[in-house]
Amino acid sequence: MPLPDGLSAVLDALPAGVAWLHELRVQYCNATFAGMLGHAVQDLLGLSSRAWHADDTLWAGVERRCAAALLAGQVFEEALTLQRQDGSALRCHARVRPLHAGRPEAGTVWLLTEASQPTDRSDALQQQVQALQEQVAQYAENAARARRQADIDELTNLPNRMLLARDAAQAIAQAQAGHKPLAVLYLDLDRFKYVNDSLGHRVGDQLLVALAQRLRSAVRERDLVARVGGDEFMLVLPDTDVHGAAHVADKLMVRTAPVYDIAQRELSITSSIGIAIYPQDGEDFDMLTQRADAAVHQAKRTGGSVYRFFTPAMQNEAVRALAMENALRRALERQQFSLAFQPMVDLRSGQVTGVEALLRWRHPELGNVSPAEFIPLAEACGLIGTLGEWALRNAAFQLKAWRDRGLPALTMAVNLSAMQLQQSELPALIDSVLHEAGLTPRDLELELTEGAAMQDPQRAIAVLQALHQRGVRVSIDDFGTGHSSLSYLKRLQADKLKIDQSFVRDIGVDADDRAIVAAIIHMASSLGLQTIAEGVETEAQLRFLRQQGCDEAQGYLFSRPLSAAQLEAFVRDLQQP
Repeated sequence: MPLPDGLSAVLDALPAGVAWLHELRVQYCNATFAGMLGHAVQDLLGLSSRAWHADDTLWAGVERRCAAALLAGQVFEEALTLQRQDGSALRCHARVRPLHAGRPEAGTVWLLTEASQPTDRSDALQQQVQALQEQVAQYAENAARARRQADIDELTNLPNRMLLARDAAQAIAQAQAGHKPLAVLYLDLDRFKYVNDSLGHRVGDQLLVALAQRLRSAVRERDLVARVGGDEFMLVLPDTDVHGAAHVADKLMVRTAPVYDIAQRELSITSSIGIAIYPQDGEDFDMLTQRADAAVHQAKRTGGSVYRFFTPAMQNEAVRALAMENALRRALERQQFSLAFQPMVDLRSGQVTGVEALLRWRHPELGNVSPAEFIPLAEACGLIGTLGEWALRNAAFQLKAWRDRGLPALTMAVNLSAMQLQQSELPALIDSVLHEAGLTPRDLELELTEGAAMQDPQRAIAVLQALHQRGVRVSIDDFGTGHSSLSYLKRLQADKLKIDQSFVRDIGVDADDRAIVAAIIHMASSLGLQTIAEGVETEAQLRFLRQQGCDEAQGYLFSRPLSAAQLEAFVRDLQQP
């Protein structure tokens, strides 16, 4: 056992002999102990205690009496006559106790004082050595506690990733030996970031603690539950197949969904779960973790609050996502991005009144990558701010270039992501871009989805109010697919609602969609908001929208997204008599 720093020096300075023995062989001794026996310290290390006595039979009796006392939980004390290296006798008083209380087999500590030493001094030395021994024991206990803490998540008191990996490896080995299945569940909270951002990390931490308790209570004693990240948890379920894993996932969602009463607030949180099954999805913990992680990302892409099993297609998707992320980090400097522009048509005059800038990425190997793929990826890897600024700046300068070539006054609509909306510097950035391009705030229209606005309504309201005060117009995209209330819609100070194409697509054949579209148009009109329908492809759709009083439309009926040159030619053709 290594001694704590400085303890060896303290023991060497004692006028009494101190030694640690294991299986009656010297593991450590101080200089005084070695000197009393006439040896150098190094000569005694590893030496049997029988070397200190001339008579093996007498010494065997000492060993028996010492062992009996220690096993009885007592300290062994006896006057002994030992033999020095030169053969002379050493009359001394020996005091022996276990290094760890109740465990003499772990080793013993010996204190030797010469018989000629005064009793009071000997007692003082014994007390000092006992205090040092207790210090060693405390050191060992602290070290053990530190090792335990390294394996336990301090906040939730659940195992952390390192401990889970060790326990899971053992569970997988047992599953392999018994030819039984095993399930790994990766649970990720939905939109937990907004709890921390809006209510603070203290409330977020309390929510995690409460959730951890619910998770632990929802599974069997032998199931493993661990916190592996900020709002990420993993469960390893031995002897659990696909059907059992689905049952547990359902149970977890039901158990964790009820309202949490925290800091005098009622909080709700949902979770997404990814599931991988041993052995078909992987034969070791790392592979099962990777594939459960891929499954949970798939669950989140569908909107969250669901569970998904891993499939080989997810693995291919994960490989593609990694390749895309690496490529995305270099795409701007390699000039792989461009903007396409889709006309927005006034339904009363038939004229193009604005265009929507659409970001496009063409990679030499990945091909044309859909915005539905690379925009979430840019958000996840922290590139959305840079990418969004590039799109905003290039769209503004393109509009100015059209103006300089005499194109009629158009507005430029640019999409904002949810993460851009959280950036406090967004209004200042827009001021800077408009100034550099020589445009006015009314030339710009910012589109954000209803879902993005509702992720953090208070932040969205503050940012949009700042934009509204500058005169920048705001459009709520994909309206009707989110969960905004009329009160929030009013406070967002939007100028336009964009009717989602999922409602427009079937208005010619679906009475429910017709009712929804009509209701949105009439509600917007009563609130003083304009409406624009996207995805218009047929004359029947166009007729219905005009009948209901929709203000604008865009879609393939008018034009596909165009390059800058094509858009200019398209607008000029409409101007021809």
